[in-house]
Amino acid sequence: MNWLAHLYLSEPTPAFRIGNLLPDLARVSMLAHLPAEFHRGMAQHHRIDAFTDSHAIVRRSILRVDAPFRRYAGILVDMFYDHFLARDWSAWSPTPLTDFTTEVYTSFDTHGALLPPEVCERLAQMKAGDWLCSYGDLPALAQTLGRIGRRFRQPVPLAESIATLERHYEEFRADFNAFFPELRAHVGAAQPPAALGKSP
Repeated sequence: MNWLAHLYLSEPTPAFRIGNLLPDLARVSMLAHLPAEFHRGMAQHHRIDAFTDSHAIVRRSILRVDAPFRRYAGILVDMFYDHFLARDWSAWSPTPLTDFTTEVYTSFDTHGALLPPEVCERLAQMKAGDWLCSYGDLPALAQTLGRIGRRFRQPVPLAESIATLERHYEEFRADFNAFFPELRAHVGAAQPPAALGKSP
């Protein structure tokens, strides 16, 4: 799962939420000094990823990704699923997405002094570009995928994979709607009060 889902599935404390992002932002050796609440969030990040990566529905989504992007299908499906979470947020949470993300972005500023500079820079970019809310918009999602593709040693035009999402849109959406309740149940008590909505 990508960042919006990780945050949604976090316990509703700033350190836990940020911790749930950190494995994607920094090496473990850079994070050893952080307080225990960050490490609890980091551990949940790995539990979410392990459950997701081994799930049959997610594997089915991965098989929907066409060549030449199949090699990057895990990344793409994570992003596609965040698209559906953002798009249908009101069906999953009683808290408006903009209120939720504003709270998350504010926590970046209040906890920045504890985090490595590289992490602070990425979090500042996320906040400035409002990445979390933008996932629900297909053109903005394409921009995000383009940005990810440029980070590879050999750049990959991942923005073009939006055509795959559009071609199989309802199938990907059905996969997400079938999978996400199972992931939410797997996380269990760590689910935040802001995320107690009904599934679509």
